[in-house]
Amino acid sequence: MPSDVPPLSLPSPAAPPPPGSRTVTTDDGVPLHVEVDGVTDAPVTVVFSHGFTARLAEWQLQRAALRDRARLVLWDQRGHGRSGWTPLTEASIDRTGRDLGQVLDAVAPTGPVVLAGHSMGGMSILALARQRPELFGDRVVGAFLLATSAGGLVGTGPLGLAVKVMRRLRLLPLYLRLLQLLAPLLERFRRRGTAVGRRTVRRLLFGRDDADPASVRMVQDLLEETPLPVTMAFYATFLDHDETASLEVLGRVPVTVVAATHDRLTPVDHGRRLAAGIGTGAELVVVPGAGHSVNLTRTRIVDDALHRLLDRVETAGRKAG
Repeated sequence: MPSDVPPLSLPSPAAPPPPGSRTVTTDDGVPLHVEVDGVTDAPVTVVFSHGFTARLAEWQLQRAALRDRARLVLWDQRGHGRSGWTPLTEASIDRTGRDLGQVLDAVAPTGPVVLAGHSMGGMSILALARQRPELFGDRVVGAFLLATSAGGLVGTGPLGLAVKVMRRLRLLPLYLRLLQLLAPLLERFRRRGTAVGRRTVRRLLFGRDDADPASVRMVQDLLEETPLPVTMAFYATFLDHDETASLEVLGRVPVTVVAATHDRLTPVDHGRRLAAGIGTGAELVVVPGAGHSVNLTRTRIVDDALHRLLDRVETAGRKAG
């Protein structure tokens, strides 16, 4: 099955922010770029959290699909896109979960909210559920978890072993401090747009039959925008990521889990375990042949799943009323 979307062009982060943009400053002083779109007085707000090393533009197709139905909030996670640089010691999913809560408080302080997250964005939602469970079932009335995991993703390989050793020897803060100091040098000599990079993106971000050269190059350009030190710093958090305890909290609301059969970063079994842990309130959508960038290459399936989730949320709201 080929990709169901034409080649996609994403707006440059160097361009002026679009109308509806604002800045939310976190409690540790990091400015987060936020964009608001859609129907201003819609009965529900959908908040989109992007994946690791991406930015909010990766939701461009879903933004277009929901623009006439809901109020939309999209944000760049710290260190990504138009958001500010983060202290590397704060490059963690625990921190991005708190950031998501502060975006909610600032931009969607009232009314029902559906949270949508891809990859690390889904992990941020799980972290928020652990940190602020009182939001779920009251303010947060639904969740959309796309190509994500509750834990157990990274624990092998040379880099995983190195981070484990540094943590055991209590050298991880020193490693992050060195990254901070070396950041300008690392960025100066970094090469982007290479053939090796494209092959890596093709293998890790796309599936069996959903890649074309233009899409691979577009995703490569998107991911390589994030500074290398931020990428390297966030890697450490995936070793510790375990939010299985938050699945019970998500079980209070309708949830859709989308998993792709050829996802090499968050394998399909992680999606199945998510849905099983959440329980009967979870709809599991398995996308054959797709990879990690399933929202860009199987847009009709993802859009339809989002619309069904909003239908379920509306039905649940009528019953509760």
